[in-house]
Amino acid sequence: MTKSDFDIEVTSHDLILIDFWATWCEPCKMLDEILKDLQQRIPELYILKIDVDESPELKSTFTLMSVPVLMLYQEGKELWRMNGFMMAAELEKIVRSLIRVI
Repeated sequence: MTKSDFDIEVTSHDLILIDFWATWCEPCKMLDEILKDLQQRIPELYILKIDVDESPELKSTFTLMSVPVLMLYQEGKELWRMNGFMMAAELEKIVRSLIRVI
């Protein structure tokens, strides 16, 4: 995915959570199930997974030094960014506290 592709995705969805991950990352694998559950709990949330090894331009653009990294956007604006793993309840609480009702 290129920066241009990223920009299109972010502006194409009212509410999007970007998951920067890697196949070799164990916390990323654990986070995958949490994100699937989160998407069921917040149906208006679109989740985009980006493998940093396949998208070096984005890795550089966002100066990603480790994975996982989550970025929450609403209406094309970044609301929140987090490095590392987070439990499901805590992640849902943060997302719900930041978003405006769509």
